[in-house]
Amino acid sequence: MIEWARTVATMGINAILPPRCGGCGDVTDTTHAVCADCWAGLRFISAPQCACCGYPFELDVTDSSHGEQMLCAACLQKKPAFDQARAALVYDDHSREYLLRFKHADRGDLTPLLARWVYQAGKGIWDQADLIVPVPLHRKRLLKRRYNQSGLLAAKLSRMTGVPWDGLVLRRARNTRSLGGLGPSSRKREVGGAFEVDEVRVDKCNLAGARVVLIDDVLTTGATANACVRALKRSGAMHVSVITVARVVR
Repeated sequence: MIEWARTVATMGINAILPPRCGGCGDVTDTTHAVCADCWAGLRFISAPQCACCGYPFELDVTDSSHGEQMLCAACLQKKPAFDQARAALVYDDHSREYLLRFKHADRGDLTPLLARWVYQAGKGIWDQADLIVPVPLHRKRLLKRRYNQSGLLAAKLSRMTGVPWDGLVLRRARNTRSLGGLGPSSRKREVGGAFEVDEVRVDKCNLAGARVVLIDDVLTTGATANACVRALKRSGAMHVSVITVARVVR
């Protein structure tokens, strides 16, 4: 009876407010879906990829004789602060539109769709994770935007995986300027020392010795992710993976 009532209610809502594509806005058959045309434009990241940062390789470079996964040139030159990073999509004109609407246009309704993609990108990580932490916004930017898009994803992913999340243990102590248009060195300087851990919450969320998953929307140079990871590890996190909706591929 309850299921029947729920089905009827869903049909009524869909008749008034039909589900629409998360990309172009055209009507779709199901909620939190993407139409065929928009789906064709998305570039999902899968193996082969760098074992550390997840950068996609054009060819499979796995060492078949030893079963070892390979690292990209950047990770070989200098290992990131994070232990592993994965992203669902290549950041390009198509994925950018989703993220811009999600971040700046009050499109919280995109959370289930994007979280589903992030969940798939993190396969093999969730079952070992102890805590999910979103990249925080400074309080001034949070007041202006009214929500943290990474926090929305973290909360949804926590419900999907059963892994607890904490949106307060990591905070942005300094209101950094927008990193758009800045080069790697400038980005690193801008976020240096910008993040800190609320030591009062360390015990509450069992951060010490934890395997943490850091959630953000885009991985560009890794400056923000590395700054967050360093703060988490200074406060006792044992292992930190970074999972984002998209990443820049040069």
